[in-house]
Amino acid sequence: MLQVQNISFGYTEKPVVQNIHFSVEKGQNIAVIGESGCGKSTLLKLIYGLYDLDEGQIFWNEQQVLGTSFNLVPGMPYMKYLSQDFDLMPYITVAENVGKYLSNAFPDQKKARIKELLEIVEMTEFANVKAKYLSGGQQQRVALARVLALEPEVLLLDEPFSHIDNFRKNALRRNLFAYLKAEGITVIVATHDSTDALSFADETIVLQNGKMVDKANSHDLYNNPINKYVASLFGEVNELKLSQLITVDEDLDELVLLYPHQLKIAENGLMNVLVKQSYFKGSYYLIKAVFDRKVIFFEHESPLEMNQEVNLMIS
Repeated sequence: MLQVQNISFGYTEKPVVQNIHFSVEKGQNIAVIGESGCGKSTLLKLIYGLYDLDEGQIFWNEQQVLGTSFNLVPGMPYMKYLSQDFDLMPYITVAENVGKYLSNAFPDQKKARIKELLEIVEMTEFANVKAKYLSGGQQQRVALARVLALEPEVLLLDEPFSHIDNFRKNALRRNLFAYLKAEGITVIVATHDSTDALSFADETIVLQNGKMVDKANSHDLYNNPINKYVASLFGEVNELKLSQLITVDEDLDELVLLYPHQLKIAENGLMNVLVKQSYFKGSYYLIKAVFDRKVIFFEHESPLEMNQEVNLMIS
């Protein structure tokens, strides 16, 4: 089990993460989400031991994670951390980069392990290509394979799919997270992509201004966000009064958070909005409208005319 106990840290006197406390069971996949600059990357670096904590402690299976004041080589041997800069060696091949930390004592096993990892990240055909000739997305896939080479107990991934094309990203995510789950590797992913959290993470941690806002099952976090900030990390969100959508007693009126798919056009809807823009999203259109000088988003199967008036209700 990974235990993060009330940790705080700042590069200067201003703290970057403050009083963060959580635990992760072995083999869990945890997503860390939040706006840019909220402390996601710093949190991963602290868990890996790249900095000395200002306050608090971190433990993995009762062994304390220590920072640079205690280790000549930063980082913990049972963990692997993939940063956003990849850190590949440009003048050696893809296969040599992946096998860099594997022992040469058993060449056949090393070769088989490299082949297995390259298949996971779909880079087999580039095995003999030097890293400097790869695109950013290809380099990122090689870097993913390399951090898996020695089968870490804990894997820390910082925006691991940010440079990878969408058509490859989905398959790669499925392959990678299936492999990690099968091997029982604990993984923490700092990401801005809600798909990483909703589709693959057992739990999601939300950071805001260096503080932990929430930690919950990803399904529950999405369906029951505690505030508009949390909901907005998954896409557009509307903050409305319940009385604007349904008839309620005045003392029961409350603010509700609704995603665009939770609103629909209905003749008897109470909320009359003015359409301003229709955005094609493939299987639906995202409609931007205005109600009482406030922007509202909802989904519809077809585009709507600008300045068309429609009534909305909860779907």
